[in-house]
Amino acid sequence: MPVVTAILPLLISVFGYNYFMAGLLVTSYNMTSSLTQPVFGWLSDRKGKQLHVSTSILISAVFISLMGIVGNYPLLLLCAAMAAVGHACFHPNALSEISRLAADSNRGRVTAFFVVGGNIGYALGPLMAGGLVFFLGLQGLVLLIFPALIMAVILRRVIPVMKQPKSPEPSESDYPGLFSLLKPIRVLFAASMVRAWAVFSGIAFFPPLLIQRGLDIFTANMLVTMMLLAGVIGQLIGGILSDTYGRKEFVLIGLILSVPAFMVFLFSEGLLSVIGLMAFGFFLWSSFAVTVAMSHELMPRNVGIASGIMLGVAMGAGGVGVALSGMIADSYTLTHALATIPVLIIISTIFMARVDYPWKALRMYRERSR
Repeated sequence: MPVVTAILPLLISVFGYNYFMAGLLVTSYNMTSSLTQPVFGWLSDRKGKQLHVSTSILISAVFISLMGIVGNYPLLLLCAAMAAVGHACFHPNALSEISRLAADSNRGRVTAFFVVGGNIGYALGPLMAGGLVFFLGLQGLVLLIFPALIMAVILRRVIPVMKQPKSPEPSESDYPGLFSLLKPIRVLFAASMVRAWAVFSGIAFFPPLLIQRGLDIFTANMLVTMMLLAGVIGQLIGGILSDTYGRKEFVLIGLILSVPAFMVFLFSEGLLSVIGLMAFGFFLWSSFAVTVAMSHELMPRNVGIASGIMLGVAMGAGGVGVALSGMIADSYTLTHALATIPVLIIISTIFMARVDYPWKALRMYRERSR
């Protein structure tokens, strides 16, 4: 997905796409991922069926590369959707394995370290894609297939095919219980969905805003990469601190602090604006791995499905909002569209405060007061 967002400014300038059409490419990716990740999670939890990570990488790389040579807009939408299938194959299965390896005392940091590995690549995506299209044009994306092929071969050799034990086939009487398992994460899902809308709107439309401020496409995407790398650091720190001081507490603090950081970025210039952008990425993304860990603790027997819902449905539904943000940008200005981000974060904060999850810091304070 960061590759898709990284090439949006060039698609807008070369093919004349408006912000709504550009945002719809991101929506296509996210919607496909949202619909397929829970399916892969269910196959992992209930059937023990998984697709090897090397195959997932190849699926994504092939269709992302094709976006560099396909000029037809419907085909671009299809390529974005098919690339999302490769993305969706991996996460629920891998996070199920991570959850089994973790304990409640270290689940935050273990999940964070795993998620951070992928997010480093996620953060480098805009820089790599921006560099390729800056020097070679959209056709340069075809070169992404070569590192993907190399990594697929390496991963096929070093990582064995993971076979999960197949869960007992549920009877008809089990299905109400299965659906009721989603109840504990309904509010967490809502909070994550609105947060995803804010995150993806920023990733999609920060580069065009920075270009409007006089930067070239490579520099604009480099700043977005730096923002995402700041988020990687935030996730590591968040995972570690959440184990000690409480996951819900840390998520709320990160959401609240991201609002003033965003305002500094949007309404200032120069170095101060860059500092605000980095702080925004740090605080907002710091809660990502922590909320995944929370979903695993709320649905301990169905972590594959929980992962699919949190990484698939919540992220995908939030991605739908990118197209709506694009419509606001088309009807008014890009700044108007981005100004809705603090509102979304505040709504996410309200939902998160209502999640039925224990307050660890408050319990620790009460125990010390006795």
